[in-house]
Amino acid sequence: MVFHAKIAIVPMIIFIFLLVGAMVAMAVFPLTFILGEVSSSLIFFISVAMFIVTVGFLLWYITSIKFVLTEEHLLIKGGPFKRKILYPNIIKVVPTTDRFTGYQISSSDKGIELRYKTANATRTIKILPKDKLKFISELRKRCPNAQISEF
Repeated sequence: MVFHAKIAIVPMIIFIFLLVGAMVAMAVFPLTFILGEVSSSLIFFISVAMFIVTVGFLLWYITSIKFVLTEEHLLIKGGPFKRKILYPNIIKVVPTTDRFTGYQISSSDKGIELRYKTANATRTIKILPKDKLKFISELRKRCPNAQISEF
């Protein structure tokens, strides 16, 4: 079963453009001193290319986030990144109100925090599926030993 991430697109786009604009400015500013005035068109081309590539990657990553409930594990995919969490390793599922943490920066105030065991630590991941209640219901079926809070 596949659940897509909930995305608040306008705040996300504003955040991405501000972040990437600042990053490009910090990267291009030193080039103006190194290359000088002679290469102002080259500097402009480099900065526009950096901006387009970075914004494109971030938009691809954010819009492709999905949560796949398979028979054995929860698979979290976003862009080129994947995380597989076995159901027996999930120990706790609680609501969270952290906005700027987790697998995705979200402008929504109510997400899900999954706590799970790894070989040497307990980790957490914060997610926000579109249909949160259905996701929790499916997770309850697959993780009977996990402590799952009411949502």
